[in-house]
Amino acid sequence: FLSKETSILLACSGGVDSMVLLFLLQQLDYSFAVAHANFQLRGNESNTDEEFVRSCCEKNAIPCFTKRFDTLAQKNETKDSIQMVARDLRYQWFKTLQKEEGFTHIMTAHHLDDQLETFLINTFRSSGLRGLCGIPDHTVLRPLQTISKEELLAFAKTHSLSWREDASNKKDDYVRNALRHHVIPQIKSIFPEGLSQFQSTLHHLQDAQKVLDNHMALFRKQFFINKETHIAIPLKAFENLPDLDFYLHALFAPYGLQHSVDIKALLAAESGKQLFSKTHRLIKNRTELLLTPQLDGASEEAVLWTPHQDLLFPLHLKVGGENTPTAENAILDADRLKYPLSLRKYQEGDYFYPHGMQGKKKLSKFFKDEKYSMLEKENQWLLCSENQIVWVIGKRIDARFAAQENTSNTLILQCQ
Repeated sequence: FLSKETSILLACSGGVDSMVLLFLLQQLDYSFAVAHANFQLRGNESNTDEEFVRSCCEKNAIPCFTKRFDTLAQKNETKDSIQMVARDLRYQWFKTLQKEEGFTHIMTAHHLDDQLETFLINTFRSSGLRGLCGIPDHTVLRPLQTISKEELLAFAKTHSLSWREDASNKKDDYVRNALRHHVIPQIKSIFPEGLSQFQSTLHHLQDAQKVLDNHMALFRKQFFINKETHIAIPLKAFENLPDLDFYLHALFAPYGLQHSVDIKALLAAESGKQLFSKTHRLIKNRTELLLTPQLDGASEEAVLWTPHQDLLFPLHLKVGGENTPTAENAILDADRLKYPLSLRKYQEGDYFYPHGMQGKKKLSKFFKDEKYSMLEKENQWLLCSENQIVWVIGKRIDARFAAQENTSNTLILQCQ
């Protein structure tokens, strides 16, 4: 299924599965390199595994990449399980290598028993249909996923292959190991043909997931409206849906929002209520939901600017233009400004003197009158002079800084 022009990055732990796959790639004469991740969790044994893989590659003139990770430190920082941390570290590294070195594919040696273990784990994690479809991430090739561990061991022995045994695999410290040692042997003893039947079941589930994905893609195309900073979904899209919980899970799980009960509660909540995942948040805004990536915080810092030339980041402000007052134009009295000017976001207690109105107005009240959504409030940039609001950019300038008929030194800014 691969042409000889492909270049493969093979994830190789040194265990029997990856050593079989390494051997097969050699026999098929594919162009490939090896990547070995050393998580430094088993002392000298981890380093010996690394040396075994490196030595094997040297003997066979196979390019080899190795990297040592401080996995425990990363675990303490993220608070995730050690298995999840190790998985994230290695795949991030694999994909970085793929980009830097120009590999066309990443390949791993996951096999049918791995698929069954993942299926059983996800069965008890309320993961939905996608979780029951086996090991995720279709950007990674797994050519052994229809072959059992028993078949791989027999093949390795027949061809006198060498491999390393991970001593930690013999312990029951991890859920996957406990299933491997106790549960799966019982399943195989009760259902002698169980593994092949499971493979057939897995195909049925994957076919069902494809149908569901196509249906949800059509739903998103119709109702998920792409805006500049977010996706807007009208609440009417969820009216009269059969099995609403199923739809909510299928639609929002790809964004890390997996609990349909919480999303359903958000549909009925007051405007401004939010749900969060690691990557996204979902906001109730009157008659719609707003889906947006989580802000990283870096883009929210104030930007200093002296308008000798156009500003290009974090938004485009052009210096000069037509002397015509519009929402996109600010015609200012330059002598009243203190430089550098600053661009920032809303802060509690902000107020300004809206041009064309009497007196001052709290910015929160201005937002409410203008029917801003929560996202619009957060994304609204303010041009300030010594922290006094000069311009609610693209909306209204402050009367204190507006140019008058007798103003001799005007500054015209255009929001592009």
